[in-house]
Amino acid sequence: MNTLRDIVIVGGGTAGWMAAGALAKCVGTQQHRITLIESEEIGTVGVGESTIPPIQLFNKLLGIDEDEFVRETNATFKLGIEFVDWRNVGHNYFHNFGLLGADLRTGISFIQYWLRWAQSGGDPDQLRFSAEAQAARLGKFGRTPPSQGGNQPNVNYAFQFDASTYAAYLRRYSERRGVVRKEGKVVNVRQDSQTGCIEAVDMADGSSVRGDFFIDCSGFRGLLIEQVYKAGFEDWSHWLPNDRAAAVPAERMTDPTPFTLARARDSGWQWRIPLQHRTGNGYVFCSSYISDDEATAQLMESLGESALAEPKVLRFKAGRRKAHWVKNVLALGLSSGFLEPLESTSIHLVQAAITKFLDYFPQREPDPILIDRFNDEMRFQYETIRDFIIAHYKVTEREDTEFWRYCKHMSIPCSLAEKLELFMARGEVKPRWADIFSEVSWFAILYGQGLVPTGHHPLADAMSEDDLELTLSRIRSAIRQRVDGLPSHADFIRSCCAARPVTTAA
Repeated sequence: MNTLRDIVIVGGGTAGWMAAGALAKCVGTQQHRITLIESEEIGTVGVGESTIPPIQLFNKLLGIDEDEFVRETNATFKLGIEFVDWRNVGHNYFHNFGLLGADLRTGISFIQYWLRWAQSGGDPDQLRFSAEAQAARLGKFGRTPPSQGGNQPNVNYAFQFDASTYAAYLRRYSERRGVVRKEGKVVNVRQDSQTGCIEAVDMADGSSVRGDFFIDCSGFRGLLIEQVYKAGFEDWSHWLPNDRAAAVPAERMTDPTPFTLARARDSGWQWRIPLQHRTGNGYVFCSSYISDDEATAQLMESLGESALAEPKVLRFKAGRRKAHWVKNVLALGLSSGFLEPLESTSIHLVQAAITKFLDYFPQREPDPILIDRFNDEMRFQYETIRDFIIAHYKVTEREDTEFWRYCKHMSIPCSLAEKLELFMARGEVKPRWADIFSEVSWFAILYGQGLVPTGHHPLADAMSEDDLELTLSRIRSAIRQRVDGLPSHADFIRSCCAARPVTTAA
C-alpha cells in the first residue's frame, strides 16, 4: 500500500509542537504513528511571543478552550501594535486589527469613503473608526458577541504569550492524543539509495527512528531540508538588514497593555510584549551599525521594569528556503525561513504551512505536483510578508542615523514598489485573496508612516455629502458604544483567565 503511516518531527519548540498537535487532531494516532524528537539541551528564549488574529483559527482547529489556553501560557490579549518613532522621532501610530469603519456593502472599502471625507477637511485620525484602536488607547478588552441588530462592531484580537509555556502546553495536548516524544539528538540521516527519500534518523544513543515522512523543525541549521537536501536559501538581508536581536524578560507590568509596542531605535527597533507574569523585551538591530554590547546596553537601559535574567543575543538572516518541501521532508519554522518579528508573523507562517500540508496531505510517495504547488504558495506567503515589513523601513522621513538613511534610500522589490504607487494614487494596494495583510493593515502602516494618498476610489463619490456625514456619524457612535461597554484589559483577565501566580523567576 502507498499509505503514509509514520510521521517523524525532528525538533520541538513552538513549530514542532504546533505540528504535532495539528497532526494528532486531524490525522490521528490510530492509523498513523507520530513521533517528535527533541533534546532538552536545546531550549527556547521564551521572553514572549506576539501573534495575529488567525491564531484563533488554529486554536479552533485543535478544539482548544481559549480561557484555558490563556491561563496556561500566561497570555494577554492583543488588539494591534503601537509604532513609536518610526515615521519620525516623537511620532506614533497604531496598526489596528479588524475592520476600519464598517462594511458598507457598496463594493469598495470604507477606507475610500473616509479618504474622501478627510481630503475635504474631515478629521485625519482614521483610528476614530476602529474599535480595536479605541479600546487599546483606553486599555480595554472584551470578547464581543454580535450586538442586537448587528450595529456594533466586533473586537478582533490575537494573543501575547510565553513561547516556552506555549510549546509545553501543546506538548501536553499532543501527548494526550498519542504523540510519542523521543529525547535526544539526531547524529545521522539515512536515505533510500534509489529514491533519495529519508528513511530514518540515527540518534546519539545508538537508536534509530524510521519514518515515511519527516517534518524539519530543527531551527536555522535546517538539519534535513538544507544539510541533506541542499534546498538553498534566498537572502533578503539587503532589504531587511537587521541580523541580531538582544532579548531579555523583565518583571510584569502593573496593568499589561492589550497591544504590543514596537519602538524604533537608532539601529533597529525595540519590542515590548506584556504577559501576565512578565514582560518580553528585545532590541532587533543591524550589526553593521551597532555592536552586540552596545545594543544590549541600550536595551537594558530602556527597560521599564527590572530584568529577570541576563540578556541573550540571537543571530539570524532574513530570507527563506528556496524550497519548503523536498521529497518526503517539510520544513517548518526557522528551518523554513526567517522574517523578523516586527509584525508577529512567525507563528502564523508555521500555522499556514501546517494548514496547507493538511490540505495537501500526501501518500507515502508524495505527488510532485502537490509539492510544487505547496512551495509556490509558501513562497507567496513569505514574499507578501517580506514586502509588508520592508514598507515599515522604506516609507519613513527619518534620516538621522546611518541605519535609517540606508533604509529610506534602499531599493525595494518591484512588487512593493507597485503597491506604494497605487497607494499614493488612491489609498489602496489591492492585496490578493491569499495575502495575510488586508487593505486595513496596509493603510494603517503606510498612512501611519506618512504616505498620504492624493486621491480616492471614484465610486466613493457616488454617496451624497449628507449621507456620508450621517454614515460616518453612525459608525463612530456604534464604535463608542461598543468600546464604552468593555471592561479594562486587566479586569477581563482577572475575571475569566488569570494564570496561576509565578513564585520564582523563569
